[in-house]
Amino acid sequence: MRTTNMGAGTGVPAEPMRTRPKPDQPLRARWDPTDDNGRIRVDRDAQPERKKQSALGRFVATYGWRAYAIPVLVVLTVVLVVVTVRSGDDTAFVPAADVNPDAAARNTDVSKETGPIGAPTGTIEPESLPAGTLPDGGAYTERGREVYHVVPGAGRQVGTGGEVYTYTVEVENGLNAQDFGGDRSFAKMVDATLANPRSWTGDGKVSFRRIDSGEPDLRITLASPATTRELCGYQIQLETSCFYPPEERVTLNEARWVRGAISYQGDDLLYRQYLINHETGHGIGYEAHEPCKEDGALAPVMMQQSFGVANSEIMALDPDMQADRGLVCKPNPWPFPNL
Repeated sequence: MRTTNMGAGTGVPAEPMRTRPKPDQPLRARWDPTDDNGRIRVDRDAQPERKKQSALGRFVATYGWRAYAIPVLVVLTVVLVVVTVRSGDDTAFVPAADVNPDAAARNTDVSKETGPIGAPTGTIEPESLPAGTLPDGGAYTERGREVYHVVPGAGRQVGTGGEVYTYTVEVENGLNAQDFGGDRSFAKMVDATLANPRSWTGDGKVSFRRIDSGEPDLRITLASPATTRELCGYQIQLETSCFYPPEERVTLNEARWVRGAISYQGDDLLYRQYLINHETGHGIGYEAHEPCKEDGALAPVMMQQSFGVANSEIMALDPDMQADRGLVCKPNPWPFPNL
């Protein structure tokens, strides 16, 4: 018969005594989930259910604070690249200030003139115009043979204007090709400059086509300083270039081609583009030089930038020029820089 122990004075059956098993008895597993005091047992071996993470969550968990820094760095890098690319062309951030040539001032019969176009007309000592001094630099031939050869090569018409100017590229005999880069290099620079839409074709009125035989409208020529002085004059003893109408010769001084101008601060590529455009401008009828028109703006291509970009400097070369002497422009090689 099964008996039940009663709690003392309570009338409630007492819990049976829990005794340890004897050494020769097997251990007995407990079936109930409570401990001896009635508390819920905790299964320490059970793993809590983990919530599945998204790809973004795993990325953040892996890289920590760097996960937030990386997108910021990417954005800053993109902004820096955009600013750098845009600032590569300085003309995009400089006001134009009526820099385009005045077509009304153009003389289409300039080839009938008998004297050089574009040579300085003032009478000053070179020391009075330090900005016009030839910079230090590479070697050039002081005197050539005053005979020219045509660089072989002909091309298609560039520009859509109805006035088509044919031109040859010529080099004076006796120049050292190593000094100026050789005939082909010179011709390539001339062709590329005139074909650029910011050059004289930009207003849709003129076009150019290179030929290497027959009689051209313009002979774009690299000449020694001595020959340039004979064609352009040497009234002011500074290296200059010009257009010489009796020979249709756009005369580019090799000394300037090699060494550039102080105003261009060593940027020989831009200066050579300026030299081609400025003297070709004389050749197609833009006889007069122009002053700086707005402080800090781009200089007109027909400004005498070989001698400076400040009116106080170039007005000494042209006594008839009327302008504000206090204005200073920025170098600019193009007739239509904002196209």
